[in-house]
This record gives sequence, C-alpha cells and structure tokens, in this order.
Amino acid sequence: MALSNKQKQHLKGLAHSLKPVILLGQHGLTEGVMAEIEVAIAHHELIKIKVASEDRDQKALVMDTIVKEANAEKVMSIGHTLVIYRTSDEKKIILPKK
Repeated sequence: MALSNKQKQHLKGLAHSLKPVILLGQHGLTEGVMAEIEVAIAHHELIKIKVASEDRDQKALVMDTIVKEANAEKVMSIGHTLVIYRTSDEKKIILPKK
C-alpha cells in the first residue's frame, strides 16, 4: 500500500499532536520492542517512535527496519522521530482519496 502525497500530508497533520509511544533506548531494536510496536500500531494505526542514536546511518537503518518489520508505511522522519502508519481491520483513520 503506497500512500499518495495528499494522504501523507493528512497523516502528518494527525501525527503532529501525538506523543511518541515507543522509545528506543540503549539496547536498540529488540524483539520485545518490535512486539510493542506491533501492539501499538495494531491499536492506533498511526504512531510515533523515538529512536535514540547519534549515528545517522545507524538511525536510518533502524528506522527502515522498523518500517519493514511492522509492514507499515513511513509517513515521515524528522530528527530522532519516526511516524509510521498501518491500516487495521477497524479502519480508525479515514484517508483522503488519492
């Protein structure tokens, strides 16, 4: 599922007021963290994740891995914050048409 620019803009607007639900710490991306991400995205559809890493390449790699493993769409990443979206069966967020 590829998001159009219009849909991404809509999701960015919704994500603006969200607080990060997942904070990656010194242990990085573990199975437990991925399980928490899975629970959070299944419940909320749109979540913010804070990735604490000083190395840009490492941070980008972790963010890409999260998106791939969660089977989600990357809405945006700014600094240490990643916003991802995955629709659920309940369809809590109504996206605009492409």
